[in-house]
Amino acid sequence: MKYLFFIVFLSLFLAGNYYVFYRAWTVIPLNAITRSLLIGIAVILVGSIFLLFLAGEHFPVSVTSVLYTIGTSWLFIFLYFFIFNLLTDLIRASRLVPRDTLNQYTKDNWLSFGLTVGFIGLLMLCGYLKYRIKERVDLPIEITKNIGDGDSLTIVALSDMHLGYGIGKRELQQWVELINKENPDIVLIAGDIIDSSLRPLIAQNMSEDLRKIKSKYGVYTVMGNHEYISGAAASAKFIEESGIKLIRDSAVLIDSMFYVVGRDDKSNPNRKPLAMLTDSLDKSKPIILLDHQPYNLEEAENNGVDIQFSGHTHRGQIWPISLITDMIYEDSYGYLKKGNTNVYVSSGMGLWGGKFRIGTQSEYAVIKMKTK
Repeated sequence: MKYLFFIVFLSLFLAGNYYVFYRAWTVIPLNAITRSLLIGIAVILVGSIFLLFLAGEHFPVSVTSVLYTIGTSWLFIFLYFFIFNLLTDLIRASRLVPRDTLNQYTKDNWLSFGLTVGFIGLLMLCGYLKYRIKERVDLPIEITKNIGDGDSLTIVALSDMHLGYGIGKRELQQWVELINKENPDIVLIAGDIIDSSLRPLIAQNMSEDLRKIKSKYGVYTVMGNHEYISGAAASAKFIEESGIKLIRDSAVLIDSMFYVVGRDDKSNPNRKPLAMLTDSLDKSKPIILLDHQPYNLEEAENNGVDIQFSGHTHRGQIWPISLITDMIYEDSYGYLKKGNTNVYVSSGMGLWGGKFRIGTQSEYAVIKMKTK
């Protein structure tokens, strides 16, 4: 099934790129130079993604990082070129605009091509700047259970860091500063610390920076699907070496006051049911659940969970993919109340691939949990 999905995706991606570059071929006035440039650009943009997936682990880290940046950025830029060309062809087919008039602007016209490239380029620049701004989500939550000292708890919660070939040491250091400024009681990470390979994290010694995260009760995380992509055993070892406590299908009682329950990722078909993880817990104490993928939210409600924090969706990262994630998940982003359970699904601190946020945001949540 996995290979079938890959073949279908590959076929659609190649067909879509042929369509986009064929449209560019018809729009710009062609001579030997422009033909060569267009073909060269197409080979670089499309070829980089194939080199990345087929041989990226065999190149030096710096080379693979360049391939990653070019190839994955093009995936998102390509989508907007595809949408623009498709709309143009639909207008042509509908005859809402006379064909001769439309052809004046869509064939052999440098101005039209320049305006299209300029508009999409400006859109992607705004998307990049939006990604660079990390939003602080202030999330006050009241529960009916006693928390302990002071009856309040400050939690910094984040997900989907995706450290790797795209997001490196410098960005991580900035994130650690943001977290530490909050002076949290505890830091919770809902999976996908690692993107797809441990190689760039080890090469840049990112464990050194992760160990600098400060909090009263420590840093806790769960496995995400990308920890399985990068190798579950090696990922777990790296996380532990980074001073982060990995919870896999178990619960941890923090200072005799509250529980943090960590579910293994849905990628593990043998992960335990949530009921098995919570049945033996003292339900008079607050229960916080970390579950990377926000499926079956009613399970948290039915098993006495006070707060569930998840990630994974990125809310699609860019529009219109966000419309798809909104259809797939009961809660693809933001706060949801289910009975006595408070659910928050984060769009992620980092992201996968090209660094663009269009219609979504990169964020971390500061949860102020108080006794009602």
